[in-house]
Amino acid sequence: MSNYNLTHIKELEAEAIYILREVFAQFENPAILFSGGKDSICVAHLARKAFFPSKIPFPFVHVDTGHNFPETMEFRNAYVEELGVKLIVGSVQKSIDDGAATEEKGKNASRNAIQTVTLLDTIEEHQFDACIGGARRDEEKARAKERFFSHRDEFGQWDPKNQRPELWNIFNGRCHHGENFRVFPLSNWTEMDVWQYILSENMALPSLYFAHERQVIRRSNTWLPVSEFIQIADDEEVVTKKIRFRTLGDITITGGDESDADTLEKIVDEVASARQTERGNREDDKRSETSMEDRKKQGYF
Repeated sequence: MSNYNLTHIKELEAEAIYILREVFAQFENPAILFSGGKDSICVAHLARKAFFPSKIPFPFVHVDTGHNFPETMEFRNAYVEELGVKLIVGSVQKSIDDGAATEEKGKNASRNAIQTVTLLDTIEEHQFDACIGGARRDEEKARAKERFFSHRDEFGQWDPKNQRPELWNIFNGRCHHGENFRVFPLSNWTEMDVWQYILSENMALPSLYFAHERQVIRRSNTWLPVSEFIQIADDEEVVTKKIRFRTLGDITITGGDESDADTLEKIVDEVASARQTERGNREDDKRSETSMEDRKKQGYF
């Protein structure tokens, strides 16, 4: 009898597919949170595999801050069209215009925190009882506390001390009316796992993940891209650098790394030798030691 051995990447893939099918079985109206970043692209790719040859049975939800990289939006639109899924867009600008959220002011202003308002309003409007995201436990210490099925109360809030046990791969998705879950199929993946999977599956990605020439400024020990949404101080010099982005958020908070990695193989090699987490260049995570956990308790992704 021949041996049947799975690589660790295939084991992670099987686990994620199992969780996606559990979501479909347990919830009435789930959705996939899709930003156009590598992790949500992996989740979409896994969902495609999980339900093939049928179409993905979940709509995609994108919270649009209005401060996105143009390359990300172009990729999102093309990818959604390729998959043939429904795209629901929640607008942060509309939340600001309606008075539901207040935009920050100043040089380091960001719309990242007020995404929560738009996200919770979108969940309530469409009555989603589960939202599938691409967050991973290795990203940040607050996310390391997450379960696969992360319970949120009727206000969308996350209480890390009030989560369900997940023994023997048994997941409890029961909740009261008005409550919902965030589900994270990639919880056990690392950044290296994600890139190895992308390489093995030859997945398409936004060009921002590959090294390219871009005008940037130096701020808070990172290279921020020059943009109409970023206020450049008099003492900040605009220079051209060859950089790539390890993570994609708002253009106002996402810093790049100097890099020559312009292929998937080179990116895998670069990640293997990295000594800083991928969110190390995210301005929103530098505001305080507990900035991510504070946002999550308010209903963040």
